[in-house]
Amino acid sequence: MASADPPAIVDVLAEYDRVIEIGIGSRPGVARALAERGVSVRATDVVHRETPPGVAFVRDDVRDPDVDVYEDSEALYALRLPPDLQRHVWRVARSVDADLLFTTLGGDPALIPCRPRTVREGTLFVWTHN
Repeated sequence: MASADPPAIVDVLAEYDRVIEIGIGSRPGVARALAERGVSVRATDVVHRETPPGVAFVRDDVRDPDVDVYEDSEALYALRLPPDLQRHVWRVARSVDADLLFTTLGGDPALIPCRPRTVREGTLFVWTHN
């Protein structure tokens, strides 16, 4: 019988060809793993961050975004996305017709219309553009 273990976040995101991590911070592990799987990964943050090989970086603030940064992405994702940024990221995803996938920190709720998906690391919230 096949394992019923849920997929990892990387497994879910690897279904896309082009993704952007919003607010990469100092934990580039997911972006690195996706790039190693051949996914085109771009990362953004409000301050300059070093990124692993294969991960492009663009400085941007989703509260006042340069939408061109996100134009060619199929999905945006964020790890530990705080409630006060969820609507900003969702607005960007809608404007470029990209899916949005995110985790929250601890017990923070999802404040946008999305569906929860169980992944190995916990809950991944998913909003699809179509």
